[in-house]
Amino acid sequence: MKTITLYRPIGLKELELIIASDFSKFPPRLDWQPIFYPVMNEEYACEIALKWNTTDAFSGYSGYVTAFKMNAEYIDGFEVQNVGGDIHNELWVLSEDMEVFNSQIIGKIEITKTFLGKQFKETNDKIIEEIIKNTEVRDS
Repeated sequence: MKTITLYRPIGLKELELIIASDFSKFPPRLDWQPIFYPVMNEEYACEIALKWNTTDAFSGYSGYVTAFKMNAEYIDGFEVQNVGGDIHNELWVLSEDMEVFNSQIIGKIEITKTFLGKQFKETNDKIIEEIIKNTEVRDS
């Protein structure tokens, strides 16, 4: 099976939910989130995690970049959306399609980068402490 690697910038709460799934799936979207936006490259995911998540209280003033492999045949069914510059490519997955999307993840969701905002409060969660310790960390 051919795979493709996608990326997703996330905040602290979404990280906690991914950990609860044993790094196997992304959580369902909230009522006000009709679309799930995985991105096509790590550089774009880092840009969002740094510029958005580290300044957002709902994200716990921290951003994490996830990388995950997907069934390429499934991903081919999506049109890549460019929402700005050359690297700003993403997929638009309807919230009601998240269960199917998650079923196409091959292996585990990995955390590749961590960004901590000035207002980030340390965590007592041992798994999150390990992620921060073992990924490339950048302060905003």
